[in-house]
Amino acid sequence: MEVSGNYLDVVPVYSESCRYRMGDKGEVIILVENKGVFHWIAQKFFHRPRVSQIHLDEMGNFIWPLMDGERTVYDIAMLVRDEFGEKAEPLFERLVQYVKNLESYGFVECCERSITMDGS
Repeated sequence: MEVSGNYLDVVPVYSESCRYRMGDKGEVIILVENKGVFHWIAQKFFHRPRVSQIHLDEMGNFIWPLMDGERTVYDIAMLVRDEFGEKAEPLFERLVQYVKNLESYGFVECCERSITMDGS
């Protein structure tokens, strides 16, 4: 999505096509189906999996459930700062890039929050 304003005002939400599951210890595992001719060849001859599993890191596991379609990137950043402190720095640049990466892979979709006249 092309953002016309500040990326911190963007609201990320899981893509409808994204499949994921929670692991035994609460970790997020994104499931990606490998389709197409090249993937079929890799599966057939090189024993590659039909579905790849992407395991998020500690911060990703914290951020993933916060992308609920209600919170902005800024809202999520404040919760990350509270949880991880200095470990999350440089917070805004890092979080914006993380959300952009998730969006580029089709795991999340982003929309700009519209502000009404009453400020909500």
